[in-house]
Amino acid sequence: MLRTSRRTLLQAAGLGGAAVLVGLPAAAQSQSRRPLYHFSVPEGWKNDPQRPIYVDGKTRYYYLYNKDYPTPGTGTSWRLVESDDNVEFHDLGVAIPKETNPNGSIWSGCLVVDEHDTAGFGAGAVIALATQEDRFAPAPHRQAQFLFHSADGGRTFDRLDQPVLPNPGVVDFRDPKVIWDDRYDRWVMALAEFDKVGFYHSSDLKSWTYVDGFIRGGLGTFECPDLFWIDSDTGPGRWVLGVSANTKGSGGIANYAYWTGDFDGSNFVPEHHEPKWLDHGWDWYGAVTWERRVDGRIDPKTRYAIGWMNFWDYPNNTPTWESDGFNGTDSIVREIALHWYGTTESALVSRPVRTLADRASRTVGLGDVRVDGKLVLDYRGRAYQVQTRVTWDRLNNVGMQLRLSGDGSRHIDAGVYRLGDFAYLNRGYTGNPDPSGRWMESRTPFSPGRREVDLRILIDNTSAEVFIDDGRHTHSSLVFPEPADDRLALFTDGGGATFHGLTITEFDPI
Repeated sequence: MLRTSRRTLLQAAGLGGAAVLVGLPAAAQSQSRRPLYHFSVPEGWKNDPQRPIYVDGKTRYYYLYNKDYPTPGTGTSWRLVESDDNVEFHDLGVAIPKETNPNGSIWSGCLVVDEHDTAGFGAGAVIALATQEDRFAPAPHRQAQFLFHSADGGRTFDRLDQPVLPNPGVVDFRDPKVIWDDRYDRWVMALAEFDKVGFYHSSDLKSWTYVDGFIRGGLGTFECPDLFWIDSDTGPGRWVLGVSANTKGSGGIANYAYWTGDFDGSNFVPEHHEPKWLDHGWDWYGAVTWERRVDGRIDPKTRYAIGWMNFWDYPNNTPTWESDGFNGTDSIVREIALHWYGTTESALVSRPVRTLADRASRTVGLGDVRVDGKLVLDYRGRAYQVQTRVTWDRLNNVGMQLRLSGDGSRHIDAGVYRLGDFAYLNRGYTGNPDPSGRWMESRTPFSPGRREVDLRILIDNTSAEVFIDDGRHTHSSLVFPEPADDRLALFTDGGGATFHGLTITEFDPI
């Protein structure tokens, strides 16, 4: 009911318009829609990110790639890119191909650098553990974990023929994430097993022993688990257990869910039963985090994160296939930190990677702007960052219309709806991938007594990412605005507001 009432309110204020879904004009589809400063696959398909590693001082990032898309049943390989700054990635081609592997498609997993030669492939060997279907196992219990090893820094890999962790007789058994536990000098694996994360030990990456499991029902089938320790500037450090989870069936989101707590090397004990979410949008799935390094040393208080910007409800609904011959985009790399709110509540906060600022090509500073109603700015752009602190005394709704069309009918809305006490990102008035019309507006709580909000919004040709209150909440969703829609407006309803230090930043294309 709140969604309907807010749209009615927007339309009464002259801010609404008819929802525009996937069907875009052919003329618009003929123009390039490739993101300007977000990573996208060169051609074909991409989906899950694989946790990056560091080799020779550079970030090496692997992802699931299908050169044969959209042919059904053709499966994925692991493709590799490399980066100096986690913004621009240089393609190094397929590292683990599907064509020469008798088990076919390579699914998600992780990589480690075996610095102490525990696996016997040489000190510093790059080891990948990934899920494949064991062709000798009976259906439907074929998902198993296989090991691939590299002697050239992760450019090419050889494989072990047999799984290092065979399927024990379950359907969902996939997406291994492995860390080194220096407290006990052993490897620990977190594995997605339906509604459980299973924990395993190994001394050599080749033989694994089950030790315990973390179970939470009602979150769909777990995928892409994550496990790490993080320190904090504002309180004690915590272990974090994350999974990609799907609560859409109960009216929630499908995104990166996590728990903070304690991990003794075998068992994870959460501080809270219900998960928190690292993002609240519709399209930040299969996300991974990895350590941030400064001058070769690990920063214990900050990690990087990246997510696949798509979801399985509508994986093929993108105009980029027709316009540019690809389907697959990632979020901006983020820096995440553990922040304490008082002495009892902690949460992960997200900010765009700081090196993004080094790629700024143009900055438009508009100072403090007072708005009561709607103000279309004298600015035109398709890919940019807009940042401001908004204050008010009394109002019902406040925010921005991004990628606004000339006639005002198409736009992306982001802001705070005070009558419902939530912040939001709404893509229902512009092109987007969801033909059902259900997944239009994402929301996060907003305290009813507050009279200010910090907004930092990244807009690109296929995405909108909203960072609220210095990354306390984040919304990431696919959007497909028409190429000609390049206006930007500020709006309020039920009172006025001041947009302080309003700044628009454009970036060099990657």
